[in-house]
Amino acid sequence: MIYNPKMECMERSEMRALQSERLRKTVKTCYEKVPFYKRKMDELGITPDDIKSVDDVTKLPFTTKYDLRDEYPFGLQAVPMSEIKRIHASSGTTGKPVVGTYTQNDLDMWAECVARVLAVGDVGPGDVVQVSYGYGLFTGGLGAHDGVAKLGAVQLPTSAGNSEKQIMLMQDLGTTALCCTPSYGLHLAEVVEKHKVPAENLKLRVGFFGAEPWTWGIRRELEAKLHIKAIDIYGLTEMCGPGVGGECLYQDGTHVWEDMFLPEIVDPETLEPVAPGEVGELVITSLCKEAMPILRYRTRDLTSLIYEPCKCGRTAVRMGKVLGRSDDMLIIRGVNVFPSQIETVLTEFPAFTPQYFITVDRKGNEDTFDLDVELREEFFSPNPGKQMPFIKPLYDRLVSLTGIKPNIHIQPPHTIERSTGKAKHVNDKRDFRNWMEGK
Repeated sequence: MIYNPKMECMERSEMRALQSERLRKTVKTCYEKVPFYKRKMDELGITPDDIKSVDDVTKLPFTTKYDLRDEYPFGLQAVPMSEIKRIHASSGTTGKPVVGTYTQNDLDMWAECVARVLAVGDVGPGDVVQVSYGYGLFTGGLGAHDGVAKLGAVQLPTSAGNSEKQIMLMQDLGTTALCCTPSYGLHLAEVVEKHKVPAENLKLRVGFFGAEPWTWGIRRELEAKLHIKAIDIYGLTEMCGPGVGGECLYQDGTHVWEDMFLPEIVDPETLEPVAPGEVGELVITSLCKEAMPILRYRTRDLTSLIYEPCKCGRTAVRMGKVLGRSDDMLIIRGVNVFPSQIETVLTEFPAFTPQYFITVDRKGNEDTFDLDVELREEFFSPNPGKQMPFIKPLYDRLVSLTGIKPNIHIQPPHTIERSTGKAKHVNDKRDFRNWMEGK
Protein backbone atom coordinates (compact mmCIF):
# COMPACT_ATOMS: atom_id res chain seq x y z
CA MET A 1 0.00 0.00 0.00
CA ILE A 2 1.28 3.51 -0.86
CA TYR A 3 0.24 5.97 1.85
CA ASN A 4 0.73 9.24 -0.06
CA PRO A 5 0.87 8.54 -3.83
CA LYS A 6 1.09 12.24 -4.70
CA MET A 7 4.39 12.68 -2.84
CA GLU A 8 5.84 9.17 -3.02
CA CYS A 9 5.25 8.81 -6.78
CA MET A 10 5.76 12.41 -7.96
CA GLU A 11 7.48 12.97 -11.31
CA ARG A 12 11.16 13.87 -10.90
CA SER A 13 10.77 17.31 -12.48
CA GLU A 14 7.88 18.14 -10.14
CA MET A 15 9.80 16.86 -7.14
CA ARG A 16 12.82 19.03 -7.97
CA ALA A 17 10.57 22.06 -8.31
CA LEU A 18 8.97 21.32 -4.93
CA GLN A 19 12.35 20.73 -3.31
CA SER A 20 13.71 23.98 -4.74
CA GLU A 21 10.76 25.93 -3.38
CA ARG A 22 11.09 24.37 0.07
CA LEU A 23 14.88 24.72 0.09
CA ARG A 24 14.65 28.47 -0.62
CA LYS A 25 12.18 28.88 2.23
CA THR A 26 14.31 26.81 4.63
CA VAL A 27 17.49 28.73 3.81
CA LYS A 28 15.72 32.05 4.32
CA THR A 29 14.44 30.89 7.70
CA CYS A 30 17.86 29.66 8.76
CA TYR A 31 19.52 32.92 7.74
CA GLU A 32 16.97 35.16 9.41
CA LYS A 33 16.12 33.11 12.53
CA VAL A 34 19.23 31.09 13.42
CA PRO A 35 22.38 33.14 14.23
CA PHE A 36 24.59 30.06 13.75
CA TYR A 37 23.56 29.74 10.09
CA LYS A 38 23.73 33.48 9.42
CA ARG A 39 27.31 33.45 10.68
CA LYS A 40 28.20 30.39 8.62
CA MET A 41 26.65 31.78 5.44
CA ASP A 42 28.24 35.19 5.96
CA GLU A 43 31.63 33.49 6.29
CA LEU A 44 31.04 31.83 2.90
CA GLY A 45 29.85 35.09 1.39
CA ILE A 46 26.39 33.83 0.44
CA THR A 47 22.85 35.02 1.15
CA PRO A 48 19.46 33.35 0.69
CA ASP A 49 19.19 35.11 -2.70
CA ASP A 50 22.07 32.95 -3.96
CA ILE A 51 19.98 29.79 -3.55
CA LYS A 52 17.74 29.50 -6.60
CA SER A 53 17.20 25.72 -6.76
CA VAL A 54 18.38 22.41 -5.35
CA ASP A 55 21.40 22.68 -7.66
CA ASP A 56 22.68 25.41 -5.34
CA VAL A 57 22.62 23.27 -2.20
CA THR A 58 26.39 22.71 -2.48
CA LYS A 59 26.92 26.42 -1.82
CA LEU A 60 25.52 26.01 1.69
CA PRO A 61 27.56 25.23 4.83
CA PHE A 62 27.67 21.75 6.33
CA THR A 63 26.29 21.01 9.79
CA THR A 64 27.88 18.39 12.05
CA LYS A 65 26.99 16.69 15.31
CA TYR A 66 29.66 18.85 16.94
CA ASP A 67 27.83 21.98 15.81
CA LEU A 68 24.62 20.72 17.41
CA ARG A 69 26.47 19.99 20.64
CA ASP A 70 28.22 23.38 20.59
CA GLU A 71 24.83 25.07 20.16
CA TYR A 72 23.28 22.96 22.94
CA PRO A 73 20.50 23.08 23.83
CA PHE A 74 18.49 25.50 21.67
CA GLY A 75 21.05 27.43 19.61
CA LEU A 76 19.72 26.08 16.31
CA GLN A 77 16.07 26.68 17.13
CA ALA A 78 14.22 28.93 14.68
CA VAL A 79 10.97 29.48 16.61
CA PRO A 80 10.15 30.73 20.12
CA MET A 81 9.71 28.15 22.88
CA SER A 82 5.99 28.98 22.98
CA GLU A 83 5.63 27.12 19.67
CA ILE A 84 7.51 23.99 20.82
CA LYS A 85 5.41 20.92 21.63
CA ARG A 86 8.07 18.25 22.31
CA ILE A 87 11.79 17.80 22.95
CA HIS A 88 13.83 14.70 22.10
CA ALA A 89 17.55 14.06 22.52
CA SER A 90 20.22 11.52 21.67
CA SER A 91 21.83 9.45 24.41
CA GLY A 92 24.74 11.85 24.86
CA THR A 93 27.14 9.02 25.81
CA THR A 94 30.11 10.98 24.43
CA GLY A 95 29.17 14.36 25.86
CA LYS A 96 26.20 16.69 25.64
CA PRO A 97 23.23 15.11 23.88
CA VAL A 98 21.95 16.30 20.51
CA VAL A 99 18.63 18.01 21.20
CA GLY A 100 15.74 18.10 18.76
CA THR A 101 12.69 20.30 19.25
CA TYR A 102 9.36 19.98 17.44
CA THR A 103 6.42 22.20 16.61
CA GLN A 104 3.02 20.58 16.16
CA ASN A 105 3.52 20.67 12.39
CA ASP A 106 6.91 18.95 12.82
CA LEU A 107 5.23 16.17 14.81
CA ASP A 108 2.49 15.81 12.20
CA MET A 109 5.00 15.59 9.33
CA TRP A 110 7.11 13.09 11.29
CA ALA A 111 4.06 10.90 11.91
CA GLU A 112 3.35 10.92 8.18
CA CYS A 113 6.95 9.89 7.42
CA VAL A 114 6.60 6.85 9.69
CA ALA A 115 3.11 6.10 8.35
CA ARG A 116 4.51 5.92 4.81
CA VAL A 117 6.93 3.20 5.90
CA LEU A 118 4.40 1.24 7.94
CA ALA A 119 1.94 1.33 5.03
CA VAL A 120 4.41 -0.78 3.04
CA GLY A 121 3.41 -3.70 5.29
CA ASP A 122 -0.30 -2.91 4.82
CA VAL A 123 -0.50 -1.78 8.43
CA GLY A 124 -3.84 -0.16 9.19
CA PRO A 125 -6.96 -0.30 11.38
CA GLY A 126 -7.14 -3.59 13.26
CA ASP A 127 -3.41 -4.23 13.16
CA VAL A 128 -1.66 -4.46 16.53
CA VAL A 129 1.75 -2.80 16.26
CA GLN A 130 4.17 -3.68 19.04
CA VAL A 131 6.57 -0.75 19.46
CA SER A 132 9.67 -2.18 21.12
CA TYR A 133 11.90 0.80 20.56
CA GLY A 134 12.77 2.63 23.74
CA TYR A 135 10.33 5.34 24.80
CA GLY A 136 11.50 8.60 26.32
CA LEU A 137 14.08 11.05 24.96
CA PHE A 138 15.12 8.52 22.29
CA THR A 139 13.09 9.22 19.15
CA GLY A 140 12.38 5.59 18.27
CA GLY A 141 9.50 4.75 20.59
CA LEU A 142 7.33 7.86 20.30
CA GLY A 143 8.18 8.32 16.63
CA ALA A 144 6.89 4.86 15.72
CA HIS A 145 4.01 5.29 18.17
CA ASP A 146 2.70 8.41 16.39
CA GLY A 147 3.11 6.80 12.96
CA VAL A 148 0.94 3.88 14.08
CA ALA A 149 -1.72 6.35 15.24
CA LYS A 150 -1.58 8.16 11.89
CA LEU A 151 -2.56 4.91 10.17
CA GLY A 152 -5.32 4.19 12.65
CA ALA A 153 -3.70 0.95 13.84
CA VAL A 154 -3.53 -0.28 17.44
CA GLN A 155 -0.55 1.00 19.45
CA LEU A 156 1.08 -1.55 21.76
CA PRO A 157 3.79 0.53 23.52
CA THR A 158 5.92 -2.20 25.12
CA SER A 159 9.18 -0.23 24.82
CA ALA A 160 12.41 -2.28 24.98
CA GLY A 161 13.35 -4.91 27.56
CA ASN A 162 11.46 -7.52 29.62
CA SER A 163 11.68 -9.78 26.58
CA GLU A 164 9.78 -12.81 27.90
CA LYS A 165 6.81 -10.61 28.71
CA GLN A 166 7.08 -9.09 25.23
CA ILE A 167 6.67 -12.54 23.67
CA MET A 168 3.76 -13.32 25.99
CA LEU A 169 2.00 -10.10 24.96
CA MET A 170 2.84 -10.76 21.33
CA GLN A 171 0.90 -14.03 21.56
CA ASP A 172 -1.93 -12.95 23.85
CA LEU A 173 -2.68 -9.61 22.19
CA GLY A 174 -2.22 -10.73 18.59
CA THR A 175 0.67 -8.52 17.50
CA THR A 176 0.80 -8.33 13.71
CA ALA A 177 3.68 -5.84 13.27
CA LEU A 178 6.85 -5.25 15.28
CA CYS A 179 9.01 -2.11 15.50
CA CYS A 180 12.46 -2.36 17.14
CA THR A 181 16.19 -2.41 16.46
CA PRO A 182 17.38 -5.40 14.41
CA SER A 183 19.63 -6.54 17.27
CA TYR A 184 16.67 -6.56 19.67
CA GLY A 185 14.58 -8.31 17.05
CA LEU A 186 17.18 -11.09 16.97
CA HIS A 187 17.06 -11.30 20.75
CA LEU A 188 13.26 -11.65 20.68
CA ALA A 189 13.65 -14.39 18.08
CA GLU A 190 16.00 -16.20 20.46
CA VAL A 191 13.40 -15.95 23.24
CA VAL A 192 10.81 -17.43 20.88
CA GLU A 193 13.20 -20.31 20.13
CA LYS A 194 14.11 -20.81 23.79
CA HIS A 195 10.49 -21.17 24.84
CA LYS A 196 9.57 -23.18 21.74
CA VAL A 197 6.70 -20.85 20.88
CA PRO A 198 4.71 -22.50 18.06
CA ALA A 199 4.61 -20.45 14.87
CA GLU A 200 0.82 -20.61 14.86
CA ASN A 201 0.80 -18.75 18.21
CA LEU A 202 2.21 -15.66 16.53
CA LYS A 203 0.25 -13.47 14.14
CA LEU A 204 3.32 -11.45 13.20
CA ARG A 205 3.64 -10.79 9.49
CA VAL A 206 5.97 -7.77 9.23
CA GLY A 207 8.74 -6.08 11.20
CA PHE A 208 10.20 -2.57 10.86
CA PHE A 209 13.80 -2.43 11.99
CA GLY A 210 16.07 0.59 12.30
CA ALA A 211 18.37 2.73 14.48
CA GLU A 212 21.46 0.69 13.54
CA PRO A 213 22.97 -0.78 10.36
CA TRP A 214 22.09 -4.42 9.62
CA THR A 215 22.99 -6.89 6.92
CA TRP A 216 21.11 -9.17 4.55
CA GLY A 217 22.18 -12.08 6.74
CA ILE A 218 20.45 -10.49 9.74
CA ARG A 219 17.37 -9.91 7.57
CA ARG A 220 17.26 -13.56 6.54
CA GLU A 221 17.56 -14.65 10.15
CA LEU A 222 14.77 -12.33 11.33
CA GLU A 223 12.48 -13.41 8.52
CA ALA A 224 13.13 -17.11 9.04
CA LYS A 225 12.81 -17.14 12.82
CA LEU A 226 9.89 -14.74 13.21
CA HIS A 227 8.13 -15.69 9.94
CA ILE A 228 7.87 -12.07 8.84
CA LYS A 229 8.85 -9.65 6.12
CA ALA A 230 11.69 -7.54 7.56
CA ILE A 231 11.62 -3.90 6.44
CA ASP A 232 14.44 -1.38 6.94
CA ILE A 233 13.43 2.02 8.34
CA TYR A 234 15.95 4.85 8.36
CA GLY A 235 16.08 7.93 10.53
CA LEU A 236 18.15 10.14 12.78
CA THR A 237 17.42 12.48 15.67
CA GLU A 238 18.82 15.48 13.81
CA MET A 239 16.12 15.23 11.12
CA CYS A 240 13.17 13.96 13.17
CA GLY A 241 13.81 10.36 14.19
CA PRO A 242 12.74 7.13 12.45
CA GLY A 243 10.92 7.65 9.17
CA VAL A 244 13.31 9.74 7.06
CA GLY A 245 12.95 6.81 4.69
CA GLY A 246 11.95 3.18 4.48
CA GLU A 247 12.05 0.17 2.23
CA CYS A 248 9.25 -1.08 0.03
CA LEU A 249 8.39 -4.78 -0.23
CA TYR A 250 10.98 -5.24 -2.98
CA GLN A 251 13.70 -4.55 -0.38
CA ASP A 252 15.90 -2.96 -3.03
CA GLY A 253 16.95 0.23 -1.26
CA THR A 254 15.40 2.59 1.26
CA HIS A 255 13.09 5.23 -0.24
CA VAL A 256 13.96 8.67 1.15
CA TRP A 257 10.96 11.00 1.45
CA GLU A 258 12.43 13.70 -0.75
CA ASP A 259 9.57 16.14 -0.32
CA MET A 260 10.78 16.55 3.29
CA PHE A 261 14.50 15.69 3.12
CA LEU A 262 17.05 16.54 0.44
CA PRO A 263 19.78 13.86 0.27
CA GLU A 264 23.29 14.19 -1.16
CA ILE A 265 26.31 11.86 -1.25
CA VAL A 266 29.75 13.43 -0.73
CA ASP A 267 33.28 12.14 -0.40
CA PRO A 268 33.87 12.05 3.40
CA GLU A 269 37.43 13.33 2.93
CA THR A 270 37.06 16.06 0.28
CA LEU A 271 33.36 16.80 0.98
CA GLU A 272 32.84 17.08 -2.78
CA PRO A 273 29.82 15.39 -4.43
CA VAL A 274 30.53 11.90 -5.76
CA ALA A 275 29.36 10.54 -9.11
CA PRO A 276 25.80 9.14 -9.23
CA GLY A 277 25.65 5.66 -7.73
CA GLU A 278 29.02 5.90 -5.98
CA VAL A 279 29.40 5.24 -2.26
CA GLY A 280 30.08 8.17 0.02
CA GLU A 281 28.74 9.96 3.08
CA LEU A 282 25.04 10.75 3.23
CA VAL A 283 24.28 14.44 3.76
CA ILE A 284 20.67 15.58 4.40
CA THR A 285 18.98 18.97 4.39
CA SER A 286 15.57 19.26 6.04
CA LEU A 287 12.94 20.89 3.83
CA CYS A 288 9.91 21.12 6.14
CA LYS A 289 11.18 21.40 9.70
CA GLU A 290 9.96 24.47 11.55
CA ALA A 291 11.53 24.23 15.01
CA MET A 292 15.09 23.23 14.06
CA PRO A 293 15.74 23.32 10.30
CA ILE A 294 19.07 21.72 9.45
CA LEU A 295 21.27 22.50 6.42
CA ARG A 296 23.50 19.82 4.89
CA TYR A 297 23.79 17.60 7.94
CA ARG A 298 26.69 15.15 7.74
CA THR A 299 25.15 11.87 8.88
CA ARG A 300 28.48 9.96 8.71
CA ASP A 301 26.53 7.04 7.18
CA LEU A 302 28.25 5.53 4.15
CA THR A 303 25.86 4.61 1.37
CA SER A 304 24.81 5.47 -2.20
CA LEU A 305 21.69 6.84 -3.93
CA ILE A 306 19.71 5.01 -6.60
CA TYR A 307 17.59 7.17 -8.88
CA GLU A 308 16.35 4.44 -11.23
CA PRO A 309 12.58 3.82 -10.98
CA CYS A 310 11.55 1.21 -8.43
CA LYS A 311 9.24 -1.68 -9.31
CA CYS A 312 6.91 -0.59 -6.50
CA GLY A 313 5.91 2.54 -8.42
CA ARG A 314 7.49 5.03 -6.01
CA THR A 315 9.76 7.59 -7.61
CA ALA A 316 11.38 8.67 -4.34
CA VAL A 317 15.15 8.13 -4.53
CA ARG A 318 16.43 4.95 -2.90
CA MET A 319 19.34 4.80 -0.50
CA GLY A 320 21.51 1.69 -0.54
CA LYS A 321 22.17 -0.31 2.61
CA VAL A 322 24.27 1.66 5.07
CA LEU A 323 27.70 0.03 4.81
CA GLY A 324 28.99 1.59 8.00
CA ARG A 325 29.81 4.98 9.44
CA SER A 326 32.82 7.05 8.48
CA ASP A 327 33.40 7.69 12.20
CA ASP A 328 32.96 3.98 13.12
CA MET A 329 35.75 2.81 10.84
CA LEU A 330 38.54 1.01 12.66
CA ILE A 331 42.09 1.27 11.37
CA ILE A 332 43.83 -1.93 12.45
CA ARG A 333 47.43 -2.43 11.37
CA GLY A 334 46.85 0.19 8.69
CA VAL A 335 43.76 -1.55 7.29
CA ASN A 336 40.27 0.01 7.27
CA VAL A 337 37.74 -2.31 8.92
CA PHE A 338 34.02 -1.74 9.50
CA PRO A 339 32.14 -3.78 12.13
CA SER A 340 29.42 -4.42 9.54
CA GLN A 341 31.97 -6.43 7.52
CA ILE A 342 32.35 -8.85 10.44
CA GLU A 343 28.59 -9.22 10.75
CA THR A 344 28.26 -9.92 7.03
CA VAL A 345 30.87 -12.68 7.20
CA LEU A 346 29.32 -14.28 10.29
CA THR A 347 25.96 -14.62 8.58
CA GLU A 348 27.68 -16.62 5.80
CA PHE A 349 28.35 -19.43 8.29
CA PRO A 350 25.20 -21.21 9.57
CA ALA A 351 27.03 -22.60 12.63
CA PHE A 352 27.51 -19.11 14.09
CA THR A 353 24.95 -16.75 15.61
CA PRO A 354 25.12 -13.13 14.35
CA GLN A 355 26.33 -12.00 17.78
CA TYR A 356 29.91 -10.75 18.01
CA PHE A 357 32.19 -8.39 19.91
CA ILE A 358 35.42 -6.83 18.68
CA THR A 359 38.24 -5.79 21.03
CA VAL A 360 41.09 -3.79 19.55
CA ASP A 361 44.20 -3.07 21.61
CA ARG A 362 47.87 -2.35 21.14
CA LYS A 363 50.68 -4.48 22.54
CA GLY A 364 54.08 -2.94 22.03
CA ASN A 365 53.83 -1.28 18.63
CA GLU A 366 51.35 -3.72 17.12
CA ASP A 367 47.57 -3.61 17.03
CA THR A 368 45.69 -6.66 18.27
CA PHE A 369 42.28 -7.71 16.93
CA ASP A 370 40.23 -10.08 19.10
CA LEU A 371 36.85 -11.33 17.95
CA ASP A 372 34.38 -13.03 20.27
CA VAL A 373 31.73 -15.07 18.44
CA GLU A 374 29.07 -17.62 19.39
CA LEU A 375 28.40 -21.05 17.97
CA ARG A 376 24.78 -22.13 17.92
CA GLU A 377 23.85 -24.64 20.62
CA GLU A 378 23.78 -27.62 18.28
CA PHE A 379 27.38 -26.93 17.21
CA PHE A 380 28.94 -25.78 20.45
CA SER A 381 31.46 -27.80 22.45
CA PRO A 382 33.71 -26.52 25.26
CA ASN A 383 36.46 -28.72 23.82
CA PRO A 384 38.86 -26.39 21.91
CA GLY A 385 39.75 -29.21 19.56
CA LYS A 386 36.14 -29.50 18.42
CA GLN A 387 35.94 -25.76 17.85
CA MET A 388 38.78 -25.62 15.33
CA PRO A 389 36.79 -26.95 12.34
CA PHE A 390 34.50 -23.93 12.76
CA ILE A 391 37.20 -21.36 13.53
CA LYS A 392 39.45 -22.13 10.54
CA PRO A 393 37.02 -21.27 7.70
CA LEU A 394 35.82 -18.16 9.53
CA TYR A 395 39.42 -17.09 10.10
CA ASP A 396 40.31 -17.64 6.43
CA ARG A 397 37.27 -15.70 5.23
CA LEU A 398 38.04 -12.73 7.49
CA VAL A 399 41.69 -12.64 6.42
CA SER A 400 40.60 -12.80 2.78
CA LEU A 401 38.14 -9.94 3.24
CA THR A 402 40.06 -7.60 5.53
CA GLY A 403 43.69 -8.62 5.15
CA ILE A 404 44.21 -8.82 8.93
CA LYS A 405 44.48 -11.87 11.15
CA PRO A 406 41.97 -11.93 14.01
CA ASN A 407 42.25 -13.83 17.27
CA ILE A 408 38.92 -15.67 17.27
CA HIS A 409 37.40 -16.76 20.58
CA ILE A 410 34.38 -19.08 20.66
CA GLN A 411 31.95 -18.18 23.42
CA PRO A 412 29.11 -20.37 24.72
CA PRO A 413 25.66 -19.70 23.23
CA HIS A 414 23.78 -16.68 24.62
CA THR A 415 26.79 -15.29 26.51
CA ILE A 416 27.63 -12.28 24.32
CA GLU A 417 25.60 -9.41 25.72
CA ARG A 418 22.37 -8.65 23.87
CA SER A 419 21.08 -5.12 23.52
CA THR A 420 17.56 -3.78 23.88
CA GLY A 421 18.59 -0.63 22.02
CA LYS A 422 21.46 0.11 19.70
CA ALA A 423 23.95 -2.73 19.80
CA LYS A 424 27.54 -2.11 20.94
CA HIS A 425 30.00 -4.30 19.07
CA VAL A 426 33.41 -2.65 19.58
CA ASN A 427 35.78 -1.83 22.41
CA ASP A 428 38.79 0.06 21.08
CA LYS A 429 41.17 0.12 24.04
CA ARG A 430 43.78 2.01 22.05
CA ASP A 431 41.87 5.25 22.60
CA PHE A 432 42.08 4.77 26.37
CA ARG A 433 45.74 3.77 26.26
CA ASN A 434 46.62 6.79 24.11
CA TRP A 435 44.83 9.02 26.60
CA MET A 436 46.59 7.40 29.56
CA GLU A 437 49.95 7.78 27.86
CA GLY A 438 49.24 11.40 26.92
CA LYS A 439 49.48 10.75 23.22
